[in-house]
Amino acid sequence: MPFLLKTTKMIELQIDEFLNVVCEAGLLFKKGLENYLSKSKEEFTERLTAVSEYERKADELRLSIEKQLYMNTLIPENRGDVLAILENTDEVIDRIKETLVQFSVETPKIPSKFDRLFLELSTASIQSVDCLIKAVRAFFTDISSINDHIHKIHFYEKEADKIAERLKREIFQDEELHLSHKMHLRYFTSHVENISDYAEDVSDRLAIYAIKRRL
Repeated sequence: MPFLLKTTKMIELQIDEFLNVVCEAGLLFKKGLENYLSKSKEEFTERLTAVSEYERKADELRLSIEKQLYMNTLIPENRGDVLAILENTDEVIDRIKETLVQFSVETPKIPSKFDRLFLELSTASIQSVDCLIKAVRAFFTDISSINDHIHKIHFYEKEADKIAERLKREIFQDEELHLSHKMHLRYFTSHVENISDYAEDVSDRLAIYAIKRRL
């Protein structure tokens, strides 16, 4: 399929690389949480370092793409939407990194009884990110398929909400935990859940850009 903008091949390759970086950061986040829950501190630190590097690389790619779009784009009426999509998507990897950083800084004590739900929650949130990346790719190359990906983002966001609610209920019904511990665990449940919320927010804006493109 033809690329949305009449640009240099370098811009197309950089956009593709930028989306790959965001997608891989999501996968690393999931692995990092697995490492944290299994108390594999060294591996967790390695994942956090890798995600931080991906976040830095995504920023560099976005800035480079934006500069080249201003210099080389031959259809400027689409440029504003593309810049907004890149900036919004870049925020996703920022959220991913920030969540892992919070685990590193606050080191919440998560009882093993909650491991399964935390892992299910991270899976649903990262699946929403994966679908977002596919939706963004579709915006550039195959607009006819974008609604399928956006539908899946909403599906996984709802799944994350359901899992998060169940996890919070189990946490607060646990009579062995102090209230302060419960509040701390709820905070981290919300952190992981919010990744899918933000992916959904970005997809809602993407849907509007897609409608504008069809007009």
